[in-house]
Amino acid sequence: MNATFDTLILYVKNVELLKNFYVEHFNLKVIEEDFIWVLLNAGTVHIGLHKIGDQYLDKIEAAHTFDNNTKLVFTIDVDIELTRKEFLSKNIQMREVKTFDNYDFWLCDGTDPEGNVFQLKSRK
Repeated sequence: MNATFDTLILYVKNVELLKNFYVEHFNLKVIEEDFIWVLLNAGTVHIGLHKIGDQYLDKIEAAHTFDNNTKLVFTIDVDIELTRKEFLSKNIQMREVKTFDNYDFWLCDGTDPEGNVFQLKSRK
């Protein structure tokens, strides 16, 4: 069997909020959409935003953000420091820019409105 990675699905509280976040800040395009689902084109991979089932939503407090072990990594073609500052000015939580020895990229982690971690990656 040969397998290729096609889509990452995030289960979210507010599909519209996260759709708007990724469309506005990452310029992702909506491929398909209905009231519980949005599929975004993120280049070679799609990001699906699927509304959490009502039986689970009732158990989540309104201000709750999710703690998970997934990170969405976006390669960007602009200055990472300027992008970080722009995101911070829009009240997007961002960590410091970092890199590693013998690594050709700058990295900067942030979180979306529901606490999902994303990373900006920029070639040095």
